[in-house]
Amino acid sequence: MENVTIFDSPGKGRGLKASKEFWAGDIIFSEPSFAAVVFDSLAERICHSCFRRQDKLQRCGQCKFSHYCDRTCQRAGWAEHKQECAAIKNYGKVPNENIRLVARIMWRFDKEGGVVSDTQLTTLDQLEDHIEDMEEDELKEFKVDVHNFLDYWPRNSKQHTTEVISHVFGLINCNGFTVSDQRGLQAVGVGLFPNLCLINHDCWPNCTVILNHGKIELRSLGKIVEGEELTVSYVDFLNLSEERQRMLKTQYFFDCTCQHCKERIKDDLKMGGREQDDVKPSNEQVKESTDYCFQELDKMEQARLKGDYHKVVKICTECIEKTEPVLADTHIYLLRMWSTLSEVQAYLQYFEDAAEYARKMVEGYMKLYHPNHPTLGMAAMRAGVTHWQAGLIEVGHGMVCKAYAILMITHGPTHPITKDLESMRVQTEMELRMFKQNEYVYHSMREAALKNRPMTMMHEPKSVEEGIKNLFHKRK
Repeated sequence: MENVTIFDSPGKGRGLKASKEFWAGDIIFSEPSFAAVVFDSLAERICHSCFRRQDKLQRCGQCKFSHYCDRTCQRAGWAEHKQECAAIKNYGKVPNENIRLVARIMWRFDKEGGVVSDTQLTTLDQLEDHIEDMEEDELKEFKVDVHNFLDYWPRNSKQHTTEVISHVFGLINCNGFTVSDQRGLQAVGVGLFPNLCLINHDCWPNCTVILNHGKIELRSLGKIVEGEELTVSYVDFLNLSEERQRMLKTQYFFDCTCQHCKERIKDDLKMGGREQDDVKPSNEQVKESTDYCFQELDKMEQARLKGDYHKVVKICTECIEKTEPVLADTHIYLLRMWSTLSEVQAYLQYFEDAAEYARKMVEGYMKLYHPNHPTLGMAAMRAGVTHWQAGLIEVGHGMVCKAYAILMITHGPTHPITKDLESMRVQTEMELRMFKQNEYVYHSMREAALKNRPMTMMHEPKSVEEGIKNLFHKRK
């Protein structure tokens, strides 16, 4: 950890600053979890050792709860699962993910102490739990978890006071970090990373965090000078300043005073009207379209949850036709409509329509997000793949290259998704050369290839909230 130094950040408490200069894509530090667990909802589909998604997993023969890729993963995870396995059997049921995570933290704490490696910069008792800042309803739920934990905690394990247990629950409530699958496309679990807890928030950060081969990596998004504070964003910048501040206050118990919040930077773009031929819609027209779009987003989400994707298409299409002439191409509600519609159309294999909306989404994102933001990179990748599926190879290759350039910074060359994207870049480059030589031959060969090997169905589309992965775990 020679690259960073702990310091007192004005108005924020402890933080980390750079001990040397960094450039875009540099790994500032990497860190394994102190402990991590799979989400309750994915317990049967994700390996509890390596957090990979697999079609067929082997179940632990003792507790019948934990699942693993194979014997290798089961042996690798046994040190952590051994006490958990006995506790689940003795308890008679599986506790929720928060209780399971606290138990794993406490077992490791009892065995190795609060500092488990030479690179760990802080102990667990030095981290803030913010219990005193919780609202009454949240505190009631919190106390239920603590009570259930005490019932679950084995009598033959070292006993701890309620205050100690509550402190650890508080830590994961405001410092738990979501653990993604091997492709980095879905949050599948939650873990505690002590060094990461020291990094403060900024709505326009200079770093991003990615999970790569079982460890989190803190990577620089651009040039960072020696002595500069290292920051990450706890919430999605696509939200308005007021909404980001509300989320940060509710979940992380602080008032954000970053420049983008104080000056409400880009809020005008996120709620603006479309200017055509120097003519702007009136404030009343923009408000009317904004309110209508907001209502339709709720209907769209209800239809998506029911799996009625043709209804989703109908709702989105009608809403876009009505509001697109009025709202700016950076309006966040319109962006959400485009994003959802492009994903659903791709799932239904209407690739040309999906490509059009994916392109609009990326163009809007480019005006709002940091140029090296991982969400922009993932959106460009999705748009590139969708254009390729539609046979629009020129735009598709350009989008793939843009995504590759961003993900090389945010994810690095060894990350599985970057490797996949590199293969796609090589493939689309080869097809683009073929297309430029002879368009007719290219499309003929493409049609023949698709007849022999038709497009497979995409994964079912997720909600906007699921699609934009938050960095930090939010208590359910």
